[in-house]
Amino acid sequence: MSNEITTYEPDNSLKKGYISIVSELISEIIQNRWLTYQLFRRDFFSMYKQSVIGILWVVILPIVNVATFLMLSRSGIFNVGDIRIPYPLYAILGMAFWQIFSTGIIACANSLSNAGDMVKRINFSKKSLVLAAMGKPIVSFFIQLILVAVLFIIYRIFPHPGILLLPFIIIPLILLTLGFGLMVAILNAIIRDTGNFLSVALTLFMYLTPVLYAKPKIGLLAQVTHYNPVYYYISAGRDLALNGQIQELSGFLYSVVFSILIFIFSLIVFHLTETRITERI
Repeated sequence: MSNEITTYEPDNSLKKGYISIVSELISEIIQNRWLTYQLFRRDFFSMYKQSVIGILWVVILPIVNVATFLMLSRSGIFNVGDIRIPYPLYAILGMAFWQIFSTGIIACANSLSNAGDMVKRINFSKKSLVLAAMGKPIVSFFIQLILVAVLFIIYRIFPHPGILLLPFIIIPLILLTLGFGLMVAILNAIIRDTGNFLSVALTLFMYLTPVLYAKPKIGLLAQVTHYNPVYYYISAGRDLALNGQIQELSGFLYSVVFSILIFIFSLIVFHLTETRITERI
């Protein structure tokens, strides 16, 4: 009779060690790149399939926001501050970067809950759903850049060659968005009120972020802006497009480091919890 004792334990990925987890994450993302792309195609085309004006919504919404703030400014109700360039160009350029963040987080938050049946019936990497959700905001950004190019032509302003460095702004901004997006995707799968709260919170956050107005120099809003990483991406994007030099470089570098850290942390947390997501949806 054997004296061996077999002990069964619940899956605990932490016992593998963080180095093993990171290696496993990288391998999993690479192996599932085709699935991620197919999920992106499905989501992108299905969203505009039964829409009358389709992808034009990408440029209509920022134009409406900019027109509203422009009307308030010219009415004397709201002061956009010293911007030194035509306001429509300033605002549309800021909205392009802002919508990567705002649209991306909402898309990530809904990625798991919208794929409820798929998550329950098929065993696959749930990270692919969240990563694929970021595809639409990125495509929308490049479409909005066409509108920005039109405004450059209308106002006869030649963009600085530094605009070619925009990928160095976009990539860390995407990492920041995915970092928060992975966390809210889990929360929204467990607590469905998260999506509604997120829409309200992002609207408030947009008004607190100098997207459609210049950065305040004094006051509480100036202090809040000082610690707002999204502001530094918007500001850096404008700086590169207009003068080729990032004015607030230290704040931008802080935002990059923060974005990388929050992305890595959120990805590990998501990886450790995704096996338990199915039972919550």
